[in-house]
Amino acid sequence: MPLTAARHTNIAKWILIGMSVLVVSLILWNTYAFFQRFKEEERIKMQIWASAQAELLQTSDLDKDLGELPLKVLTNNTSTPMILVNVNGIITPGNMSDKMIKDPDMIQKKIRDFSRENEPLEISYKNEKLATLYYGNSEVLTKLKYYPIALILIILLFITVIILFYRTSKISDQNKLWAGMAKETAHQIGTPLSSLVGWAEILKTQDTDPTIVTEIEKDITRLQTITDRFSKIGSVPVLTPLDVIEETRTTFDYLKQRSSRLVNFEFSAPEEALMVKINRQLFSWTIENLVKNAIDAMKGKGSLRVEIKRSGKNAVIRVTDTGKGIPKSQYKTIFSPGFTTKKRGWGLGLSLVQRIIEDYHEGKVRVLHSDMGKGTTMQIMLKIAF
Repeated sequence: MPLTAARHTNIAKWILIGMSVLVVSLILWNTYAFFQRFKEEERIKMQIWASAQAELLQTSDLDKDLGELPLKVLTNNTSTPMILVNVNGIITPGNMSDKMIKDPDMIQKKIRDFSRENEPLEISYKNEKLATLYYGNSEVLTKLKYYPIALILIILLFITVIILFYRTSKISDQNKLWAGMAKETAHQIGTPLSSLVGWAEILKTQDTDPTIVTEIEKDITRLQTITDRFSKIGSVPVLTPLDVIEETRTTFDYLKQRSSRLVNFEFSAPEEALMVKINRQLFSWTIENLVKNAIDAMKGKGSLRVEIKRSGKNAVIRVTDTGKGIPKSQYKTIFSPGFTTKKRGWGLGLSLVQRIIEDYHEGKVRVLHSDMGKGTTMQIMLKIAF
């Protein structure tokens, strides 16, 4: 994708996110405004109810006709919970459950709650206080109160989904780029590699030390393996039942011969074969990355041990070094693409290891344990085929 097109795409994405957040914010603001208006209208309704109640309380003659309007106002309010406390301390709950009405402690708690929700209304007649009305929010208003919280959660969820989608899209583009570069690299290596094979055959016909030709052929084979590895990136590899001990030892021996003599190499494994479904080239790449990382961690000097054992139905491969160690906080971070503590490198080695083992071979790779200044043990676990 051209740079200008990619930039326009990113701008369009952020405009879409901004517009979406703006729309939801407007809905949130309007909901809050509606809540406040509804609350004010409910207070006006309760003030009218208090006025009707004042007419009732100031009446000394029980037979006096109050008129239809006050009675209608008093009887029609069935949705707002309230507590009426007259000057003598007599409490009259309204629109509340029978269980609550019978519990004095609950009544007092509700009075406190209602006071926080709404300012109490004084019922008076001719400047004489007759009672105090405590009232809470109606069921509709209570539900509406939590609606803004739900909208905020929706906004957060929406933003999270957008960010995850954007990151996934970006990672997908990066994966396609890396896969394309890897395949192109494999293609570019192929031409000189063919020439090297030809030159090796010519050297065989000359009076050349056979050991030199043998080592050249080993490196040619190695280059062919590397080419095969890169060509498989982005494709689903074919898994074949192979002896994981033999495959690990082959890579181990190759790296041992071409590493510093200051590194003490050890290899430990059972005598019987452990058959595991693996892709030879990709598995070899995994072991190579782990061993090279271990050597780098020791700065080319120390002890490196590769151990293979059987654990139930799994084959366990452990690579232990005496390097600088890994902080516990970085046990998972080290597998992230681009993460590296070295001045050189792209930080892709362990990321490739994790992808090869977990995505392609359905195994597990992790930092088994690590002590700062003492060393690290990396562990791979794969299911035994038979």
